[in-house]
Amino acid sequence: MGWPLRRNDPSQIQFATVRCLQGRLFLSPSTRTNDVLGGVLARAVRHFGVELFAFTFASNHLHLLLRAPRGNLSQFMQYLLSNTSKKVGALMNWRGSFWERRYSAEPVLDEGAVLERVRYIVSHGVKEGLVRRCEEWPGLSCLPELFGRPARQFRWFHWSQRWTARSGKRVPDRFDPRFVTKETLELRPLPLTRFSRPSAWRRFLKRAVDTIQWQGRRDHRRVLGPAGVLAQDPQHRPERPKRTRRPWCHASSAEVRARYMDEHLSFRAKFSVASPRWRSGDFSVAFPAYAFRPMVGPDVHAAPA
Repeated sequence: MGWPLRRNDPSQIQFATVRCLQGRLFLSPSTRTNDVLGGVLARAVRHFGVELFAFTFASNHLHLLLRAPRGNLSQFMQYLLSNTSKKVGALMNWRGSFWERRYSAEPVLDEGAVLERVRYIVSHGVKEGLVRRCEEWPGLSCLPELFGRPARQFRWFHWSQRWTARSGKRVPDRFDPRFVTKETLELRPLPLTRFSRPSAWRRFLKRAVDTIQWQGRRDHRRVLGPAGVLAQDPQHRPERPKRTRRPWCHASSAEVRARYMDEHLSFRAKFSVASPRWRSGDFSVAFPAYAFRPMVGPDVHAAPA
């Protein structure tokens, strides 16, 4: 099976995720790693105008709940993932591939599914038996902002400025504080009318966290603990990293899911008709809404009218 077709619908909330190469712990928490990750994410969100609702960085993967009103989710993810691989890779002296495959992004179709994705993001660290409580996870996550704390600032390192400041063959360190800009990581409130009052949202979030932690105590008698997480080797390769099948979408009912699948199959059928004509040079062909047109080679010319 090839890569699933992406639909660039700017109105849809998306759940995006990507894992590190071979499940290695490249994103293992540390003060420096969290600061670099926060700076890259904050700058990407601001630069591309993305609405970020929730996020978490686990040791070997990340999750984002977001929406791209400008229809530029792919550009945002390319910027985020490329800068993460370069800057975090430099922290651990890792060269070569950083991510296992391209990111996946599935639409979150209704309110119930949105809330389920929030619970899933918040549960990381507890559900794996790494920490006992959600707030104990030492990695970068959105939990403080979800509970109403002020937006945090992180450092963005301007690597290009290092070269203008070089002296002869000597180039300053990649993480020299002289080339730092502060970036504020802004989280948007979820576009759900039932949580228009902050107190209602905090009650939901507290119940969700309590349930997650109760399930964690039931499933894991012992946990690694924050100190154990921080002591992990970022280049460690797990023997059997967890693998799950990519879902087509996230929905709280079979009816909503079936309706989406019908729409997606129609979208795919229209795309399969338009794509070969486009690649053969017929640039007047109509693609379905929110489709990415395939690349064509330099030897392909527009077909005569």
